[in-house]
Amino acid sequence: MKKLLLSILTLVAFASSSTVAQTTKIDVNIKGYNDSTLILGYYFNQKMLVKDTTTINSNGSYTFTSDQKLDEGLYIIYLDDKSYFDLLIGADQDFSVTTSKTDLLQQMSISGSAESADFLAYQRFLVSKQKEAEPIQEKLKVSNDPQTKKALQDQIAALSSDMKSKYETTINKHPDSFLSIFLKATQEVAVPQMQAPANSSNPDSAVQRMRYDYYKAHYFDNFKMDDDRILRTPLFAGKLDQYFKKVVLQMPDTIIKESHRVIAMANGNYEMERYLIQHLFNMANESKQMGMDAVMVSLGETYYLSGHADWVDDEFISKLQERVDKIKPNLLGQTAPDFKMQSYTEEYYKLSEVRAEITILVFWEPECGHCEKEIPKLNDEVWKKFKDQDIKIIAVYTQWEKDPWVEFIHDKELTEWIHLYDPHNRSNFRNNYDIYSTPVVYILDKDKKILAKRIGADQIPGFLNHYFKLN
Repeated sequence: MKKLLLSILTLVAFASSSTVAQTTKIDVNIKGYNDSTLILGYYFNQKMLVKDTTTINSNGSYTFTSDQKLDEGLYIIYLDDKSYFDLLIGADQDFSVTTSKTDLLQQMSISGSAESADFLAYQRFLVSKQKEAEPIQEKLKVSNDPQTKKALQDQIAALSSDMKSKYETTINKHPDSFLSIFLKATQEVAVPQMQAPANSSNPDSAVQRMRYDYYKAHYFDNFKMDDDRILRTPLFAGKLDQYFKKVVLQMPDTIIKESHRVIAMANGNYEMERYLIQHLFNMANESKQMGMDAVMVSLGETYYLSGHADWVDDEFISKLQERVDKIKPNLLGQTAPDFKMQSYTEEYYKLSEVRAEITILVFWEPECGHCEKEIPKLNDEVWKKFKDQDIKIIAVYTQWEKDPWVEFIHDKELTEWIHLYDPHNRSNFRNNYDIYSTPVVYILDKDKKILAKRIGADQIPGFLNHYFKLN
């Protein structure tokens, strides 16, 4: 009897553990769609990633199961014909979805998850209000009668009030849920009315600046930045990119400061912090904007090279360290690394001893196809137009064969420039100036501080015009 009882208890325990282990079970029944596969995907970084695929089962439904709970977020049920619908997956993950192929959203019902069902109801409500608003907005566009316009505007305001009420009811019903966090994130920051200081010389400009400062400071107020569930939505990455590309002033120092500030908002949430570090680092690393390499260096040193980012391997760290070592000496605002080289006429020049208000330093070689176009353009569009403005051009030949170099100089009439080369590779200019391709242009001030770098010949005249006007 004891052995039999023990066996029964073991079976019960096994059955119970199997039931508990299967923590996600989502049944999907789509009328009119019963002979294909169904994909469960989720939103991440403005992309749809596949989580699972299932086929129709014996009762005509599709079932997604997992022995672990899915990460909460906004998911997608994707059909073979490329139609799809959004599905919010929150804390309750044992539920069923029923709909029809004829109208996936309007025919849908959800049972077993109040959070998912209320998101569906919210979606439908917004769609219905948008449909109500469309004809009113069309009438408003063509109406010239003040009374009619006022009546139409009142109707739009009433619809907006209805939507606000639905929003507040929904988030209050599910406090701290993913649904509440997601819906709050869809709301734009409301900038209050502001008045310029009494002694302001330009009130409109002052108010505009005040509104900008408020918007920037409160931009992420509706985002719970220490909750990684918001990452699995279609809006977070776009919102982040908009902040750093449209809201923040496009100056390296400002972007560095804001990057560290935003990363700190993760408040120790591992997944959110990891995402923010990776995303902002990649944004800086891939940017074509001059000076953004300083952002990459700052983020790289603070989070990767310090050992903070424990998700990267030693090879990544080694390559990043090598890259930072090459970029750091030639960041904007740094004093250009000094060197001493010889000219094609066997004279020696030291960079720090070349006196000029502006020094244009270009690394090039005559065999480079791009150099063949850029170097003559630099002569015609920059040197000939600005040589009376106390500028000098130092052109560093990056190779060793002297004849083709000298021939190019004379053929293109570049003899007024200072032409140098380093036949014995003593100056380490390739590492100091990060020369891995040509041509590369640096613009230096009178103290040899780097004002601009990796700038095209067609951009230099505009830069110089602006510089000389300011100075």
